[in-house]
Amino acid sequence: MKLAIFGGTGRVGKQVVDMALQGGHEVQLLVRTQQDWMDQPGITAIVGDAKNPEDVAKTVQGTDAVFSGLGTDKTTTLTEFIEGLIPALAIAEISRVVTIGTAGILDSRTTPGVYRFQSGESNRKLTFAAEQHAHVYETFRDSDLDWTIICPTYLPDGPLTKTYRTEESMLPVDGKHISTADTAHCAYTALSEGTFNRVRVGLAY
Repeated sequence: MKLAIFGGTGRVGKQVVDMALQGGHEVQLLVRTQQDWMDQPGITAIVGDAKNPEDVAKTVQGTDAVFSGLGTDKTTTLTEFIEGLIPALAIAEISRVVTIGTAGILDSRTTPGVYRFQSGESNRKLTFAAEQHAHVYETFRDSDLDWTIICPTYLPDGPLTKTYRTEESMLPVDGKHISTADTAHCAYTALSEGTFNRVRVGLAY
């Protein structure tokens, strides 16, 4: 399988790249700057901007599925990227897309009908990032794409254990943290095995 990967130099994205290569897949990366590690076999690096629809379209062309580990970066990068991604996927006839979201866009257990970031479950006072991720979810939800959004809670660097809890639409009860490595593993597994179709996946230990 050939994967288009956005955010492949980030804390989670780079590990998804490594897992894909170890799994025998090819990856096509959109990056701002070419780096030495991108010269290894199996990687095609495209230098560009995720906010540029032409660069996004070039990256997905000829691939079978898409992974995005892009964050908000305190800007509208994420939502601008998604607006360019949707038509690019239609042109390339790709339906499968897995992205990293935030636990804030999972459903609240305490306040039915709202996101966690809109309820007392979230400790975050600033909601801009969650609002951006919510826009991505709502865009996917209203599309015909075969999408999955992996929604980790507090995300420190940490080892790969492959032992974690998942729950559709909600954060596992008492979930406090999850490592970047296990988040990457969950995302890669969903991508390579085609699981968690059209759902948000809460992720925690």
